[in-house]
Amino acid sequence: MRAKSWSDYQKDIADDRYYYARSCIRQNFFPGSEKAFLEILQRDLGKDIFDDPAHSSCTGIGYHSDVVPLETIMTVVARQFALMSEAGYENFVTSCITSFGIYTEILSTWEEFPETEERTRENLFKATGREFAKPKSLAHTSDVIFHFREEIAARAKRRLVDSMTGEPLKVVEHIGCHYAKIFPKSGIGGSEFPYVLAGMIESWGGECVDYPERRHCCGFGFRNYLVQANRGYSVANSQKKLESMAPYHPDFIVANCPGCSMFLDKWQYTIAEMNGRTYGANGYGIPVLTYEEMAGLVLGYDPWELGMQMHQVNVEPLLDRLGVEYDPSTKYLGRNGKFIGKPASAVVNCPSQEFIYDIKL
Repeated sequence: MRAKSWSDYQKDIADDRYYYARSCIRQNFFPGSEKAFLEILQRDLGKDIFDDPAHSSCTGIGYHSDVVPLETIMTVVARQFALMSEAGYENFVTSCITSFGIYTEILSTWEEFPETEERTRENLFKATGREFAKPKSLAHTSDVIFHFREEIAARAKRRLVDSMTGEPLKVVEHIGCHYAKIFPKSGIGGSEFPYVLAGMIESWGGECVDYPERRHCCGFGFRNYLVQANRGYSVANSQKKLESMAPYHPDFIVANCPGCSMFLDKWQYTIAEMNGRTYGANGYGIPVLTYEEMAGLVLGYDPWELGMQMHQVNVEPLLDRLGVEYDPSTKYLGRNGKFIGKPASAVVNCPSQEFIYDIKL
């Protein structure tokens, strides 16, 4: 029975020929991750993936904030599928967790209510003159990296282990709510036991950290953050997770949602500024990585080429643990060698942190 239950939460992931849809917010938070995904697929794995400059935002944030109506977002998604069809692809891969949830929801709606699909086809043709075919397969980019995790392990330049002791690094994996909680069977492992990030960690030598609030939301929730008055609720959710994982001494956090990566990273700076509390070893924050950054480090990519200087929590202590060679002087240099600017402050050593544990926002 348990084996049957687990099999219900597996999914077929295409091996090649992907149409790639970028994330609107991810390009602002961690732009190096999307570039790294393309390089890993194309250069390291030799896959055919089309990065189409003509595609647009899925408008998911507007939809979930009650700004974009359902019929409008259906038409926008239909245009994305039309672009995929025109380019000669059938396997749709999206970088954003919210987009993944949107595409899954719309395909499910069309299946349950065929009249909505017909109306969408009419709207798309009237607006653009285009027609579309639904994707043969729909996957999130973390699904694709998971799918090729053993191939990446075979090409690994390093593993997720302490370079000095050889012990596995302790890793907290955080799954975006829109990946597994809206349609559990669309995510590997479902909502309670998602394996998409844990599988990568285990294949690359790390150890997953279990802790009480492992499946708790990061607190983004769109309206929790977009409305300024609600941001205390957002930071409180992230703090609840950080307080829960801190006693287990994780070496880093990895997330598969752009919002989750950003909030778990940057709220640590906020909490440190507000209360002087940090959660990592020796009073430092806990680094937060995207799964592409984690894969890139395993494959030997330069951390600054991965865009890890964009993080609020300093990543150097983690890089040192991994034995990654890096040039501190090039951290804030752009592709043209010009200085791109340095944050005025980041989560750094906070000597008083051991005296502060019970924090009420």
